[in-house]
Amino acid sequence: MRTKDKNAETRQLRLIPLGGLNEVGKNITVLEWQNDILVVDCGMSFPDDDMYGIDIVLPDFAYLAKNREKIRGIILTHGHEDHIGAIPYLLKDMNLPVYGTRLTLGLVENKLKEHGIKGSLKTVTAGERLRIGPFEIEAIRTTHSIADSLCLSIDTPAGRIFHTGDFKIDYTPVDGEPINFQRLAEIGREGVLLMMADSTNAERKGYTASERVVGMTIENIFRGSEARIIIASFSSNVHRVQKIIDTAVMFGRKVAVSGRSMINVLNLAIELGYVKIPADTMVDINRIKHIPDRELVIITTGSQGEPMSALARMANNDHKAVQIRKGDVVMLSSSPIPGNERTVSNVVNKLFEKGADVIYSDIADIHVSGHASAEELKLMQALIRPKYFMPIHGEYRHLHQHAVIAESLGMSPENIFILENGQVLNLSRNRANLSREEVPAAPVFVDGLGVGDVGNIVLRDRRLLSESGLIIVVASIEKSSGNIVSGPDIISRGFVYVRENEDLIESARLAVEKRLAKCRQGGVRDWGALKNAIREELRDFIYMKTRRSPVILPIFMEV
Repeated sequence: MRTKDKNAETRQLRLIPLGGLNEVGKNITVLEWQNDILVVDCGMSFPDDDMYGIDIVLPDFAYLAKNREKIRGIILTHGHEDHIGAIPYLLKDMNLPVYGTRLTLGLVENKLKEHGIKGSLKTVTAGERLRIGPFEIEAIRTTHSIADSLCLSIDTPAGRIFHTGDFKIDYTPVDGEPINFQRLAEIGREGVLLMMADSTNAERKGYTASERVVGMTIENIFRGSEARIIIASFSSNVHRVQKIIDTAVMFGRKVAVSGRSMINVLNLAIELGYVKIPADTMVDINRIKHIPDRELVIITTGSQGEPMSALARMANNDHKAVQIRKGDVVMLSSSPIPGNERTVSNVVNKLFEKGADVIYSDIADIHVSGHASAEELKLMQALIRPKYFMPIHGEYRHLHQHAVIAESLGMSPENIFILENGQVLNLSRNRANLSREEVPAAPVFVDGLGVGDVGNIVLRDRRLLSESGLIIVVASIEKSSGNIVSGPDIISRGFVYVRENEDLIESARLAVEKRLAKCRQGGVRDWGALKNAIREELRDFIYMKTRRSPVILPIFMEV
């Protein structure tokens, strides 16, 4: 039942994406009606190659912290890291109810335990309707690359918001439970004010293949092999893990598991009934030495080439229980996430060097995407028929292409909104407009135990250090007279090797010495002015001699 409010026309729903736009990751959206806020998803992302030393990237929670008294809860579409990974960092500062399906909340609970947090977790089932503040939400089953995924129909006083979550249209899903197309069509007929839809594969023509395609490929590889088989996959893709286990049983193989996240998720999936394993199928990874190769399958983490993952350690001969041997069949059952291509390639090369037969997405159908391609996006548009449309979950090119798809189906460009993180979209029953207001939405970096203490300036310094190195100038100066007591000495780190460039270093030292003498003669005594003078002198000298611009750090000791 849709919410009715006589004053809704004069009031507006504020929709604020804090992440997930112009990027793939850290998805989080705020729906705000008067004094009530609903948060949809709360994800993290992994750092780009130039974010040196950064572990993960979070959304900026400043707006939520400022309005914490308004927040009625967080509802989750599914259990991938880019939708749940930031929850522990948000719940450290505020106690909020979290709504999601059983598997999603199981994964969240594991994360909260790691952070020493107790959360208020409330289970939602597909088909259920619930009220959170003024928001009436219907949870609808969808198909994705993780079980228990939802799309959300959210009735607000301003109108209905439909959020697709991450989805693809799989007519033959592994669990036998396809999207409820009848209900989607009914929602479209009832009227949708705004649809927010997954744009990840908007550039791909046609349809995304069914997960059953991967299952057939896996069976064919097992059927033709007498070798030991090692399969790396996303731990969250429990349907694929189940298929691997079923295939192993079919061909009389034992199954061992390696990788902390794989073990944790598999144990959770077994506990919740999403994965079923026949007795005597599993073996401890540390007890596989006496099992013949033709009777063993190892399921592992590391399909993205993560340096500390189990597969990477196998490739580097660092794994305690598994050493790659000639003839091993190694499958990477995933496609590289953008930015991970190089790390995946490095692992594949090392596996080949050790004599393994490596099978990956470029040469076999061992992975299918969990995101809808162009024709599926068209079908979703046709079913929901929203008045306004906002593409989400993608880089700008994905959002733009999704907008083009919507226009091709007859939607007016004026009714399509491509936002940036932090922008505010105001919605009423007959109107949508972009506000001039913006809220803080810059990425927040996590480095070790530090959250937000590394900003753009620190990252810039790290980038400069990685590109050009560091020169340290050390001198002891008598404060009263300005005379140099010792030094200046020059230390190079990541710039040049001192022993092989003694003439350059000595010339630089003499240039610094002359500039210090000039400063002393000019009566310069301020440490800041002295340091700036040395930076300027040495920067110009080094660039003239080498055409490089290292970071220059003067250190003066007062005596």
